[in-house]
Amino acid sequence: MTTPDMKLGDSSLKMKRGVSEHQRRQVLDLRRRHSLREVAEATGLPLGTVKTIVSRSGVFRDNEAHRTLFCLPPITVSAETLPSVPELPPQQRVTGDKEVDAVLWLRSVIKTGNSAHIETALAAAKRIKTPLDELEKRYSHLLSDADPGNWAVVFKTIGFANLEGLARSAIADQHAREEGRARFGDRAMFDTDAEVFCAEVLDGAKIGQYGSIDEADIAVRFKGRPDLMPCTLADCLYELDYWHKLYRLRCAFCDSSTDAEGPQEASSREHFVFGLLAEIRPRHKDEAKAVLRYLVASDRRDTADANRIIENLIG
Repeated sequence: MTTPDMKLGDSSLKMKRGVSEHQRRQVLDLRRRHSLREVAEATGLPLGTVKTIVSRSGVFRDNEAHRTLFCLPPITVSAETLPSVPELPPQQRVTGDKEVDAVLWLRSVIKTGNSAHIETALAAAKRIKTPLDELEKRYSHLLSDADPGNWAVVFKTIGFANLEGLARSAIADQHAREEGRARFGDRAMFDTDAEVFCAEVLDGAKIGQYGSIDEADIAVRFKGRPDLMPCTLADCLYELDYWHKLYRLRCAFCDSSTDAEGPQEASSREHFVFGLLAEIRPRHKDEAKAVLRYLVASDRRDTADANRIIENLIG
């Protein structure tokens, strides 16, 4: 005779008796690469049983420990992080052409990133009689005449007339600097905890072709730390966004984008996580759509990995 308590737990009892530990592990392993229905067909288990095993495992939930590590510091506003009003740069005689030199000075004013200075500079540019495109050509000729045969100097004049574009870029850089100071203080260029983690995991890793870290060894080492692995596609997108934001904030403090890239181990981790988008199965349509939106917006949509990712999303 069964008691009410036994009836209450009857379904879970049946599942425990009917599914071996080997089958449970097989289900979880297959689920990483296949849909729930495909897993059910491959294992011969009822679809409902497969769903229960996956749900109770917790393996396919967002990894909070992972998200805690790959997270920018919170914004802290203080007197030290508040932006100061920069002084106007001095006017200089650069080429001897008054109008060209005036535009060069206005460009230096715009590069301060100060909104008030930028507004004044753009207004002043409208009062210059000669069209800016013509001044750009004059500037190019002046540089070529000063250094004949050096074609590289011509590239310095590209975008010379596009003050509006320069203003947008300067304002974005200024906002990034302000955010970087509010998040990191004076430590924006120091290794983050996430970068230290990457360096520790890949310490002593095999070196592959062209001096880069061996991709197979990268995968083995990071997968050897499941506690800090992305468990879902949402986790992958979260970490990729972390690396993108960190790079963007650092670029505002650097003279070149190369200086903002961080250690090689961090770049290896970012590339590894991007590859996981082709391995981890989407939990639902919204997650698959989020990955597609990421691909469309990124500069990686035409790569071989992108094709594998799309196949994973629709397969």
